[in-house]
Amino acid sequence: MLYWLTLLSDGGDVFNLFRYITFRAGGAFLTALLFGFLFGPPLINVLRRRQGKGQPIRHDGPETHLTKTGTPTMGGLLIVGALVTSTLLWARLDNPFVWLVLFVTVAFGAIGFADDYAKVSKQTASGVPGKLRLLLGFAISAVAGYWATAYHPEALQDRLALPVFKDTLIYMGYLFVPFATIVIVGAANAVNLTDGLDGLAIMPVMIAAATLGIIAYTVGRVDFTDYLDLHYVPGTGELLIFTAALFGGGLGFLWYNAPPAAVFMGDTGSLALGGSLGAIAVAAKHEIVLAIVGGLFVAEALSVIVQVLYFKRTGKRVFLMAPIHHHYEKKGWAEPQIVIRFWIIALILAMIGLATLKVR
Repeated sequence: MLYWLTLLSDGGDVFNLFRYITFRAGGAFLTALLFGFLFGPPLINVLRRRQGKGQPIRHDGPETHLTKTGTPTMGGLLIVGALVTSTLLWARLDNPFVWLVLFVTVAFGAIGFADDYAKVSKQTASGVPGKLRLLLGFAISAVAGYWATAYHPEALQDRLALPVFKDTLIYMGYLFVPFATIVIVGAANAVNLTDGLDGLAIMPVMIAAATLGIIAYTVGRVDFTDYLDLHYVPGTGELLIFTAALFGGGLGFLWYNAPPAAVFMGDTGSLALGGSLGAIAVAAKHEIVLAIVGGLFVAEALSVIVQVLYFKRTGKRVFLMAPIHHHYEKKGWAEPQIVIRFWIIALILAMIGLATLKVR
């Protein structure tokens, strides 16, 4: 919205700053951060009053989690509210990729909100039926996959770009939209599985978003893509503003989610944020790199899949408990120890993901 102030510029005044994506990204970050600090306390108070007993705690989980009884959930409303407000304020609203990512974020956030609401109103760990959640997620992601393809350059449409092997494009045809759908749904649910400890999910999400924002900005500039031998995707640079808003909103939320958490993000936040990561990767043609940058989320999801399949086959468990962060809790690791070490892993994976921009 503020971009249109450039119409008042003669090229040498303060309004000219709004032409620059980096300047608006900084503004988006600060706006979202301020939003979090201003609206965090009143939102938490409202959630605490409305939810009463807070998020239901699984009795089959680690015993230490029982001390968290009464903590309200749906804190994802704070993150989503901050990043949506900030993005609408600072991004170019004629950019289709901005609207694509906002659509996925809000739609998955709505699914998560319905799930959280069902849990707290019925005081049960079971919310919206899993099959219905997946069905809605696939429908939203299919729309997003088709949307992204429609605005990709013709040379990149329905094709999968590979990191390192930069001259290689794999033509997928009609299979690309289903592939993009799986990427977005997978990212949403992987982040959802990771959200099990205070502060565990939000920092890796912020790290992944910042990394994808840099990648989206890079592939959206023809001078950078020529130098790095990347595929040019016009318009994706604006996604840096969304990711900057996500980072700012995430920091604002982390202020209240740091151990001991005053609020949980719930499925409202985890599904929305995970879906947004998948949508950015699809828009920027870096779906494979998402699996590297978001490797922590992949590991969490795989630990659940392996646990379920192995148990059904043998009646035994690979991990003491899945997702894998609970395995380390059962082994006696302190919660802050797990969280910080997982943050470090997320940062290392992000650096590896960024390195793929140069390596070939």
